Amino acid sequence: MNSTETKNVNITAADPSALGLFGLAMVTLVASSQKLGLTEGLSYAIPWAIFLGAFAQLFACINDSKRNNTFGTTAFGGYAFFWFAVATTWLIKLGFFGDALALNADSKQLGFAFIGYLIFSVFMTVGAMETHKVLFIIFFLIDLLFLGLSLSTFEIAPDLTHKLAAYSELGISLVSFYGSAAAVLNAHFGKEFIPVGKPFGIFK
Repeated sequence: MNSTETKNVNITAADPSALGLFGLAMVTLVASSQKLGLTEGLSYAIPWAIFLGAFAQLFACINDSKRNNTFGTTAFGGYAFFWFAVATTWLIKLGFFGDALALNADSKQLGFAFIGYLIFSVFMTVGAMETHKVLFIIFFLIDLLFLGLSLSTFEIAPDLTHKLAAYSELGISLVSFYGSAAAVLNAHFGKEFIPVGKPFGIFK
């Protein structure tokens, strides 16, 4: 007599948000240094945009998808592709793809892209409210970043809105470092070693 046994195997995966937030922290730290006038040029910003801003967050996106985390997948994926696009834009501006492409650029198209990402970030901020407060702060600062980028690109109060973008981006970096540390150490110690704040509890 043959017996058939069915076994269910649960495969657990580590939370990729620590790496995703670290990638975000690094790229915004480098990019904000240029906006704040602490550094000059874009050449050395491009590798960080591609590998930390884009690939690190894309890695987090793919692995959050495996964990059935729609919010994390969308957030990390959306911003990963943003940094791929930004790095390509910088390469075009620097003439990497030739002078003809660089001369044909219209910065207002970037402005519309920033508006699109502002819309995306606003509804993601609503979702972040029900995750934890550190993530909400990061998304709120991202909203301010895209507001500043949109307005400054369209030359609306450019000095003020450029500063808004620059300081918001630096804030994103600092809070993302904190969030990454919390994601690593809280999981490592199995307790809330670094507090992140409870969800607002408005929508759930």
